[in-house]
Amino acid sequence: MDIRKLQKVVVSALEDIKGKDIEVINTTKLTSMFDRLVIATGDSNRQVKALARNVQEKVREAGAEVLSVEGEDAGEWVLVDLGDVIVHVMQPSVRQYYNLEELWQTTPAQRRKAAAQAAGE
Repeated sequence: MDIRKLQKVVVSALEDIKGKDIEVINTTKLTSMFDRLVIATGDSNRQVKALARNVQEKVREAGAEVLSVEGEDAGEWVLVDLGDVIVHVMQPSVRQYYNLEELWQTTPAQRRKAAAQAAGE
């Protein structure tokens, strides 16, 4: 599946369940392991799990494969591996503590530019 289409499916699935602060980071120049990193926040264990499940369902419906899922039991941080796209759904305190955005990007301007490029704008 085209990376832009997969990204759009993921973001839409997160928005459907009211995921907050959805961030898409284009990692093509940073690593060869995956092309996009999608990070979203859920307010509770229940919402984090629901967000991750919805991503999995929508991706499968679109014809793509879910390679693996980690962290569903606890629901504080769920990682959904889609191959070219890695989705992190976290509770606010976990997201703030690990600060993946800073790890993968150095400035907010670069994040916005990467998200715009990832969306094909």
